[in-house]
Amino acid sequence: MHKKNALIVIDMQRGFDDPSWGQRNNPQAEANGLLVLTHWRTKGWPVIIVRHDSVQAGSTLRPGQLGNELKLGFAPHAGELLVTKNVNSAFIGTSLEAWLREHGIRAVTLFGITTDQCVSTTTRMASNLGFESTLIEDACACFAQTTPSGEQISADAIHLAHITTLNTEFARVIKTVDVLSS
Repeated sequence: MHKKNALIVIDMQRGFDDPSWGQRNNPQAEANGLLVLTHWRTKGWPVIIVRHDSVQAGSTLRPGQLGNELKLGFAPHAGELLVTKNVNSAFIGTSLEAWLREHGIRAVTLFGITTDQCVSTTTRMASNLGFESTLIEDACACFAQTTPSGEQISADAIHLAHITTLNTEFARVIKTVDVLSS
């Protein structure tokens, strides 16, 4: 990790605490994320906070409601970039890529909610755009889902599948302890 590596914190928002999302994995994601974020800030390395501003009427992440707010400790500090998006990728319709290139950033380290949606999509795009990408898997979380045929897939199974495919081709997958010891 170094100053040419930006930390991208994805959608650590209060709306994901709503029970409507269902069964979630990794209750330690926020605590691990805060450890990483504090470490990164102490080093003076670049931090980008991403917030999902949903345009869907029933979403818990819509602007103007409590669920849109960032969880405690995840609000951007002075000098940190806040990226707002309304699709899965933090690169679509935002200034993220331009900001990274303008600041000479060649690598990104990512974590957030949800592993299988916005985190996965942003990580894949970062890699496709040529950024060396690292994912902190134990600072990510996701929710159980129902398959098209009606079967339940646990949040742990979805998380594992996504970190595995990301590690196969798009990112180096590490844990919080790996960041703190770097």
